[in-house]
Amino acid sequence: MRIGIFTDSYKPYTSGVVTSISTFKEEMTRLGHEVYIFAPSYPNYNDTEDNVFRFFSVPSPTNPDYTLAVPVYPGLNMIVKKLRMDIIHVQSPFTMGRVGLHYARKYNIPLVITYHSRYDQYVHYVPLAQDLAKEVTIKYSSSFCNHCDHVVVPSQDILEIIREFEVNKPITVIPTGIPLYKFEGANSSWLRENYDIPEQNKILLFVGRLTKEKNLPFLIKAFQKIKMQIPDTTLVLTAQGPMEAELKSLCKNLGLTGSDVIFTGALPFETLVDVYHSADLFVFASLTETQGLVVTEAMAAGLPVVAVRASGVQDMVDDGLDGILTNEDMDEFVAAVCKVLVDKDLYDELKGNAYRKAEMMSSRSMALKMEKLYTKLLEQRIYRSNRFLDIGSWFGN
Repeated sequence: MRIGIFTDSYKPYTSGVVTSISTFKEEMTRLGHEVYIFAPSYPNYNDTEDNVFRFFSVPSPTNPDYTLAVPVYPGLNMIVKKLRMDIIHVQSPFTMGRVGLHYARKYNIPLVITYHSRYDQYVHYVPLAQDLAKEVTIKYSSSFCNHCDHVVVPSQDILEIIREFEVNKPITVIPTGIPLYKFEGANSSWLRENYDIPEQNKILLFVGRLTKEKNLPFLIKAFQKIKMQIPDTTLVLTAQGPMEAELKSLCKNLGLTGSDVIFTGALPFETLVDVYHSADLFVFASLTETQGLVVTEAMAAGLPVVAVRASGVQDMVDDGLDGILTNEDMDEFVAAVCKVLVDKDLYDELKGNAYRKAEMMSSRSMALKMEKLYTKLLEQRIYRSNRFLDIGSWFGN
């Protein structure tokens, strides 16, 4: 198959969406398919991979690390015709999603959307009329989904949510899988070799974006309380984002030093695997996840998880089996972390089950599910086209 991916974010930007696209592209290519990426450009970044088409872009006013594509690409119509794509798979309903929709309609190509994000939960980036912005966002994204042939979601929670938004097209749950082979042979001493972390300290790890929706002030304040009970602990935040300065200021105000809370910035995936293996526990307080891909990545490194119970995340964590889920309650969250750290039998049980959960979520298994969906859509399109031709022949056409 020849698959066109239209996305509003791609490398070098780091996010769960980018990881998802990269993982599926790699696995689909290994399965023998051709994958073409249509994405925004980034300053001073040159692609080292084939089949990537970059649109002229401008910096986002609310996130300087992110660029917004200008949906004009001279000669794109000829490129699309030449590529003869079998499937167009858009990764958001916005700028590049609209481009993908246009060409899917024009050339009668099956159109899939992956509903990666709770877009209505990001309206805090809009300076005014946030309630109205939320309502408009829900109506717009739902309408876009209803113009697609099929909707993919990363969790059952998100399926139920967008059904409430009146999305009436077929929906399939296909989480982003984990490339388990990349988690082999990791350096479990990487964090201590690169940062001043005492040998006896337990390392709590967060991976993600430093943004409001990740609920990081809650996590940092919880860590302060954890450290009061278990002094030999360190919190590592492997991420970058617009809240970095604010969060560092919060740490200072709470009396947490640079050796108590470590900001590593964004790291390439190869190094991130070492970071996961260097930690003892994964902690997560986000309330807006569609899947929480970093949670399953942590499990692939054998990390138990303590997370706030929220959509997406609760699909990935079996409470009491491979992690602990809590309410967004500071004392409850702190108690859960401390219990896992001091109860060795519980820790070992959660760790073993985390490994087993990750094995069920391999990237190849998820890619095979996506391949099956693509094949079904192509068969349906061919059937409808042939049926239309047969009907036309009845009238002498």
